[in-house]
Amino acid sequence: MRVLQVIARLNVGGTARYVGRLATDLPAHGLETLVATGHVQGAEEEDPIARQIVIKRIPHLGRRINPVADLQALRELQKMVDQYRPDIIHTHTFKAGLLGRLVKSKARRVHTFHGHLLDDPEFAGLKKPIVIQIERWLAKRTDALVTVGQRVGTDLLAAKIGRSGQYLSIPPGIQPLQIPTRTHAREALSLADEDRLIVAWVARVTGVKGPHRAVELAKLLPNARFLMAGGGDLLEEMRRAAPENLTVLGWQDAATVWGAADIALSTSDNEGMPVALIEAQLAGIPAVAIGAGAIAEVVIDGETGYVTTADLEFLRARLAALIVDAGLRTKMGEVAKVHARALFTPMRMLNEHVLLYERLVKETKHR
Repeated sequence: MRVLQVIARLNVGGTARYVGRLATDLPAHGLETLVATGHVQGAEEEDPIARQIVIKRIPHLGRRINPVADLQALRELQKMVDQYRPDIIHTHTFKAGLLGRLVKSKARRVHTFHGHLLDDPEFAGLKKPIVIQIERWLAKRTDALVTVGQRVGTDLLAAKIGRSGQYLSIPPGIQPLQIPTRTHAREALSLADEDRLIVAWVARVTGVKGPHRAVELAKLLPNARFLMAGGGDLLEEMRRAAPENLTVLGWQDAATVWGAADIALSTSDNEGMPVALIEAQLAGIPAVAIGAGAIAEVVIDGETGYVTTADLEFLRARLAALIVDAGLRTKMGEVAKVHARALFTPMRMLNEHVLLYERLVKETKHR
C-alpha cells in the first residue's frame, strides 16, 4: 500500500511531528509512505523532523493564499500523484486539504483536522462562512475525516461539515521527553539563581496562540517567573512587552523548558491537541489552559490542571491557586502523567491509522 501524506509546510509544531511520526513508523507496518510538502514562510522555522523523513517538495505550496502560486502547486501535486500512484492521499492543514482533494486520482482520500479554523481570529468575519462552505464541499470528496480530539469533530459536525460516519478521532502519539534535572535545566536557561516558581508557555509566538495573554498574566503574578518558548511573527513584540519576570526564550529545547518548569500555560484561541501541553503532562507538570479545541481532553479540569475561559482574571486565579499550593501541583502532576501515558501512545496512533487505511483500501477492492 502506498500512502501520500500532504501538508502545506512542516513548520515547528505538533502537526509536523504528527505527520513525521506517520512517515517514520508506517513503513514498519508494510505501508510505503511519502510526504509531499512546501516550504515554511516568513518568521517560521522548519521542524527538525523534516530532516529525518522522506520528503518530496511542492515548490509553490505554502500557507499563504496566493491564487497564482496555489494553481501552480496544484499542477505540481497532480504530477507527483500521477508518478507515485498512491492508494491513499492523506492531507493535513487547510491548504493541503484543498489541493489534495482537488487532484485527480483513484486514491481514497483522508483529511486530518489538527484543530479547526472556526475560532481562528485570522478567519473571522466574512472569511469564516467562506471557509465553512469550502470545508463542507471538500468533505463530500473525502472518504474519512480524522480529528485530533473528539471536541474538534463535534465542532465541525455542528458546522455541518461532513457526516458523523466519516469522523474518527486519533490522538497524537507522543514519546515522553528525556527531562533533565531541575538544576541542570535551570542552569541551561541561565536561571540557576531563580528562586521563584516557573510557569512555562511553549507554542508558536503568533496571534492565534495568545502570547499577549501570557505577558499580561506575568504582570499580574510578579511572584512567579514566566518563560515563553517558541518563535514566530510576534517574537520581537513580546520581547519588547515583557515585564521583568517574563523571559522570552525564542526557540528552545522542550525537554529543558519542562525540566525547569513547575506549571504549564496555554493561552490559545484555537487548538487541536497541542504536543507541548501533552509533553508537559507526560513530564508530570500540571497545566492551566484556555479550553480551545480538544484542550479539555489533554488537561482534565480539576484533576491534571485547570481548563478555563480566556478571561484574564480566571486565568490569573487558576495560576495563583497552583503557585501557592505545592501539594496540589504534585498531586495534579502525578495524575497528569498517568492520564497522558494512557492516552497518547505512539502505538495507538499508528495502529488506528493502519486500520483506517486498510479498511478504505479493502472497500475499494469490493466496489
